[in-house]
Amino acid sequence: MSASVVSLVEPMQVDVEVQDGENVPVAAADDEEQRTFLIENPNLDLEGYANGYAGYMKTMRLIFVAQHCPSLRIESYRMAISHVKKTLNVALYQQLHDKLLESLRLANLPTEGLMLDVEWVDQTTKHAETLLEKLETDLKTFKNAAIKESIRRGFDDLGLHYLNMGDLQNALKFHSRARDYCSSPKNIVIMCTNVIKVCVFLGNWQHVLSYVAKAEGTGLGGDKDHCTPQLQTKLRCAAGLANLAMGKYKLAAKNFLQSSIDHCEFPELMSASNVTVYGSLCALATFTREELQTDLINCSSFKMMLELEPNLREIVFAFYKSQYARCLELLSEVRENLRLDMHLSPHINNLCQQIRFRALVQYFSPYKVADMHKMAAAFKCSVNELENELMPLIFNGQIPARIDSQKKVLHLRQTNQRSLTFAKTFKVGADYLHRGKALVLRNAIIHNNIQVQQVVC
Repeated sequence: MSASVVSLVEPMQVDVEVQDGENVPVAAADDEEQRTFLIENPNLDLEGYANGYAGYMKTMRLIFVAQHCPSLRIESYRMAISHVKKTLNVALYQQLHDKLLESLRLANLPTEGLMLDVEWVDQTTKHAETLLEKLETDLKTFKNAAIKESIRRGFDDLGLHYLNMGDLQNALKFHSRARDYCSSPKNIVIMCTNVIKVCVFLGNWQHVLSYVAKAEGTGLGGDKDHCTPQLQTKLRCAAGLANLAMGKYKLAAKNFLQSSIDHCEFPELMSASNVTVYGSLCALATFTREELQTDLINCSSFKMMLELEPNLREIVFAFYKSQYARCLELLSEVRENLRLDMHLSPHINNLCQQIRFRALVQYFSPYKVADMHKMAAAFKCSVNELENELMPLIFNGQIPARIDSQKKVLHLRQTNQRSLTFAKTFKVGADYLHRGKALVLRNAIIHNNIQVQQVVC
């Protein structure tokens, strides 16, 4: 097929197998840039965004927005302070108050009247200490009475109390200690979900996966009454979040796509919108066309979740219809907002690059020869930029092609079928010879009654 003919043909919807996310050539992440990046003009409804979360997760997300978005910094700190004052986390309240004062001074805004609520600090500190002393006394009483269920509840109460105080290490310690006093599958599942929640806050992703597996194993092997669809969705999403954090995007996509919109009710971890965004982007970056069709587009439960994010839904369908320029354009429009997501931010550049690489591979898959000028126009980039993008894909084996830099044409690498046939024939012959010798040796051993006994040391 000539280049002139290729230039008149739209990219066919043919898929090519691409390795999982970890094996696709991507640029190394810049850790320093990730810590210090700033988003100047986000299209984010901060109040609506914050209302999608609860507990410690809400505070963490508001702080992340404040750190990376100057235009929303003051409002984020104010909302975070208001939320923290509903807890017992005195130390975090004082830190946020200092950050808010500093932000106001940098913005040349008045700080009069914005005093530290010393009365709240004193009352909350005393209340936290009194409640901690009571819970510890109750736990000692339960241990003396040797009632396992009461001891388990005592450890859980202490874990929740430490979490409310912002002491994550002690919260994890006491939730984990409840494991030895679980007397039923339901208790084990409760313990696992408590540990999973704290491990997410700590970023201990291996522990998250371990306790998800333990909770799922208990649910499948024990009484099914406690293994509700909501719990199953929560465990799948926790596993997806852990796999996303570790860069295992295909596993993360499969986890998130098993979620149901009717049971995404755990704002202490993530919102239904998060599940949709994480699952869709990871699927676009790693799924084949068949997997996209069966697991994402034709999945009735997840299809309803896509309706929550119309922009993302358009991105998914544009990619599936091979409208790559439109897909990448929409993706670039929402990219800045996605960087304000604390869990997605470290991976968004990698995911977008993998989606673009997959689009390049699928674009060229039907052709033997492709005009790089037309290909560059389809992806809205220069020919030189396209050539630089194609080179790592060719070296990595994702695109079996060669670049004619002078004519700016991409040629499919031709395989010598005659040599390939001879190589396969020789391999079949060698395998047949090996099996024949093995059969002759076995018959000789049986005929001569040779037995080899195991030597016991």
